[in-house]
Amino acid sequence: MTSIALTPAEKPLRAAGTDAPEKSTRSSHSVLRYLHRNRWWITRVLALPVHVFVFVVLTFLLVRSMPGDPIRAMLGQNYTPESYAAMQERMGLNGTMFQQLTSYLHGIVNLDLGESIVNGRPVIDELQTRLPATLELALLGLGLSILLSIAASYIAVFHHRSVIAHIIRGYARAAGAVPEYVLAVAGILLFYATLQIVPAPMGRLDVDEIAPPTTTGFPLVDALLAGRPDAFWSTLAHLALPVVVMCAAHSALLIRVLVSALDKEADATATRFRIASGASTRTVVKSIYRRAAPASVTMAGTLFGYLLGGTVILETLFGLSGMGKYALDAVNSGDVVVMQGFLLTVATLSLLVFLLVDVTNMLIDPRRRPGVRTEG
Repeated sequence: MTSIALTPAEKPLRAAGTDAPEKSTRSSHSVLRYLHRNRWWITRVLALPVHVFVFVVLTFLLVRSMPGDPIRAMLGQNYTPESYAAMQERMGLNGTMFQQLTSYLHGIVNLDLGESIVNGRPVIDELQTRLPATLELALLGLGLSILLSIAASYIAVFHHRSVIAHIIRGYARAAGAVPEYVLAVAGILLFYATLQIVPAPMGRLDVDEIAPPTTTGFPLVDALLAGRPDAFWSTLAHLALPVVVMCAAHSALLIRVLVSALDKEADATATRFRIASGASTRTVVKSIYRRAAPASVTMAGTLFGYLLGGTVILETLFGLSGMGKYALDAVNSGDVVVMQGFLLTVATLSLLVFLLVDVTNMLIDPRRRPGVRTEG
């Protein structure tokens, strides 16, 4: 057999052709190894759309199962078959249940949540306008609750003999004893009507203040971006009492969980080992808090849901226009289109928060990741 000699220019081409499948195989193995190592968060991210879809279907069926006829409620007693059919089509209640669900899902995919049957405005536009202000209120309440729980738990666990520690533990045991709306009414009567140290519960700004231009939708952020410190401090003053009410009503739950977890970890073997090895007090305390964090992070995610739901009452009592007031008006008017959009938005936010909580816990404690075995 006659061998064919390769020219110097052809040898690199032959070598490249031989190595190409090997490089492709190595690249595929690298991708598979990456997916395998990070499956603990990738699977949860991929499951999020499934969870949202399930909730969308449940919300659709829940709203459709409400007693009464929303079309008659909107039209009143004097209506014609033509006006009834027109309103039925406008509300998306024509056709079979499956056709209605298909139309609703198609609208969600195209970011079309329908139009309010009360004012005719697109629901997605209303949500984009109102949601940031509500999120700002809930996040302020959550942030203050977290800071308070960290400080209170430190005193309760590491200075447990003090009088303040006993008061904190008693406060934590009384978690949820006083409803949020009771604290809100009491706060308005005491701090506004009697002491007059907070602004009137009539919106986010003083009457003589001009609202800054809307950039992000978050009132405090927009005031800073517009260079309006007067609007910033006015908004902060109006939000102070609602935020304190949210913190007072719900922070006890977070304090109780954190104190319980800290008590357990303070007496754990890992803590005793660090103390025996001569670690500093600061290092020991940080280690205890890190190991006690997962339970508290989970409760913080749950607390965010409570705070978001509580805005329905607080925004009404304090005259704050937001998601809560929007949802309450929709319930009073029987606007099923708005109710569906509100429930979908709140559910998506809650699922995103719990995804963040899950991933955060597994970052803090890798033993919580699937497939990781721990010694019993």
